[in-house]
Amino acid sequence: MKKKVLSAIMAGVMSAMLVACGSAAPESTASADSTEDIVVASSEDSIAAPASEDVQAIKDRGVLKVGVKNAVMGFGFEDPLTGEYTGLEIELAKALADKLGVGIEFTAVTAATRTELLDSGDIDCVLATFTITDERKESWDFTTPYYTDYVSVLVEDSKGIKTLDDLVDATVGVSSGSTSAKSLVKAMIEKGLISGDGFDEESFDPATWTTGIKFRQYDDYPTISTALSAGEVDAFCVDKSILAIYKTEGRSYIDAEFAPQEYGIATTKGSGLSEVAEELVSASLSDGTIDKLIKDNGLD
Repeated sequence: MKKKVLSAIMAGVMSAMLVACGSAAPESTASADSTEDIVVASSEDSIAAPASEDVQAIKDRGVLKVGVKNAVMGFGFEDPLTGEYTGLEIELAKALADKLGVGIEFTAVTAATRTELLDSGDIDCVLATFTITDERKESWDFTTPYYTDYVSVLVEDSKGIKTLDDLVDATVGVSSGSTSAKSLVKAMIEKGLISGDGFDEESFDPATWTTGIKFRQYDDYPTISTALSAGEVDAFCVDKSILAIYKTEGRSYIDAEFAPQEYGIATTKGSGLSEVAEELVSASLSDGTIDKLIKDNGLD
């Protein structure tokens, strides 16, 4: 039989370990006056293994801060009356918070602001129709893709634009910070519609590209849609699932889909949260959870 003194020491060690690991999910520390959506998650699926420094910081804070879209139906949409967020990416964000055993705080982001907020630490991760590219993977970690979309172009029927050929010399509205303009130019070059002289995927800038097509950049999708109606631009280019929101009467897609866009959760490069996010997405793909969410949100 072990001596009593040894038993007492072991009991003390075990007690300290339990405190360090955090056996219960911390409560949200967000202000009651916050305008962002807070959802307290269950600790049932909390990570049992010792947490990395960044993951532990999130647990200590009690809230996972997530950058999401707030005007993209099916992915991330904020009800203007209730402030409630819905969509595929919202549900994945909630699942990630639940896995960590913390609450969740949504911050609305755009293509132009999402990486800035991630780099500054204002948010912990991004679930905002964020396309995975080799260039972006140099700066941030991405999970396995949870959704694949394609780029397309929306036009006013009155313009008579029906194919990529009709976009030669047109002015196209795109979102600042997106890859849409580059994808469109590449598709037109590959089809032989415009010259590829001077085109470089790594250094491409919509603001300076004028060979065969021009671009106007906007901060958000609703503004591009308004510009299309006003005739400021001839077409609106972005991922087709996003365009679907703005395809109203008198508008049509051109007869072209190109540049597959794979969406992943973006996290700080080399962070512990990157591993947790990948575990979540991989498991959710394997067990059919993501397929169900895609169908439930009308994205199939």
